[in-house]
Amino acid sequence: MASFLSRFFKFGSQNMAIDLGTANTLVYVQDRGIVLNEPSVVAIETINGIKKVKAVGDDAKMMMGKTPDSIEAIRPLRDGVIADIEVAEEMIKHFIRKVNGKRTSMFNPPEIVICVPSGSTSVERRAIRDAASNAGASAVYLILEPMAAAIGADMPVTEPVGSMVVDIGGGTTEVAVLSLRGLAYTTSVRVGGDKMDEAIVSYVRRHHNLLIGESTAERIKKDYGVATVPADGVGLSIQIKGRDLVNGVPKEITITQANIAEALSEPIGAIVEGVRIALENTAPELAADIVDQGIVLTGGGALIHGLDEYLREETGLPVSIAEDPLSCVALGTGRAMEDPIFRGVLMTA
Repeated sequence: MASFLSRFFKFGSQNMAIDLGTANTLVYVQDRGIVLNEPSVVAIETINGIKKVKAVGDDAKMMMGKTPDSIEAIRPLRDGVIADIEVAEEMIKHFIRKVNGKRTSMFNPPEIVICVPSGSTSVERRAIRDAASNAGASAVYLILEPMAAAIGADMPVTEPVGSMVVDIGGGTTEVAVLSLRGLAYTTSVRVGGDKMDEAIVSYVRRHHNLLIGESTAERIKKDYGVATVPADGVGLSIQIKGRDLVNGVPKEITITQANIAEALSEPIGAIVEGVRIALENTAPELAADIVDQGIVLTGGGALIHGLDEYLREETGLPVSIAEDPLSCVALGTGRAMEDPIFRGVLMTA
C-alpha cells in the first residue's frame, strides 16, 4: 500500500483530488485547496454528423433547456456514477486544463484521487477510473464518498469512536457509520438533489398543469425548499413561470412553501428511511457512540431548511450540519491525498 501511495508526494503541486458529483464537480489541488467548483454539464454541438464540445461547466449549465437542435447539454453522471464515459472524459480533461492554466502536464501528468459512491459497482468504479486515466492522469485512486465527507467535516474517523455521516449529494445520499479509518456500515440511497428537483416538477405538473424546467425546479428548491410544513401552514409565496399544459402558452402561477414541503416529502422520506436502516444495522457499541456524537449532515441537500430538525425528530438523535457542507467531500478527498494519516482509506480498485 505504502509503495504505490509514496509516489503521491513526489510531485505534490499538480496532484488533484476530484469530487466528481452528479450536480457539481469540485477540484482540489495539493497545497492549494479547492480551485474549481463548476456544474457537471457538457454542451455537445453536432455539425455535419461530427460531435464536438462547445462548452463545459458554468457555460454549459446556462444552456440547459435552451439549446437548438444542433446542441445538446448533457450531464454525464447520473445517480453519482458515470452514465456517458466519453462525455465524462471530455469534462475531466477540460477541468484539468482549466486548473493547470497554461502549464503543460505532458511530462508531469497529475495523479488523481476521485470519490465514488459506497454503493457503486466494480464496473461503475472502473468507468470512473478509465475516464480519469483517459483524461490524462498518470495514476488514479478512489475514495468512498462517505469517508471523504467525514474527513472533510473533521469527524474523528481515525479514532475508535463510532460516528455517523449523511452526505446528501445530487444523485445519491450516502449514509455511513465510521470508526478506525473504516466504514462499519454504509448504505447508498439513490435519492438526492436531482430527485428533489424531479419531485417539484412532478408536483407542479400534477396540481397546476404547468410544466417547468429542471433549472427552475432547482432554483425553487435552493431558495424555498423546506423539509416540513411551515409553522403557519403556508410559508412564503413563490411565483413560478412555465408552460401551461392545457393551453400550451407560457403562464405564471403562485405556490407556497407548504406545497414545496409536500412535493419533497417522498425523497426526504427515502433519506430518513436510509438513516433508520443504517441505525438498525449498527453494532451496539457504535450505536452508543452515535447517541453522544450525533449525526452530521453534509452535501448540498443538507441545506434544505429544517432537514436537520426533521431528522432529529425522527431519530431522537442530535443532528448537526457540517461547517461547509457543499465542499466537505472535496476537502476530505484532498486531505486524504495530502495527509499520510489517511493513506489507508485510498483504493486502487
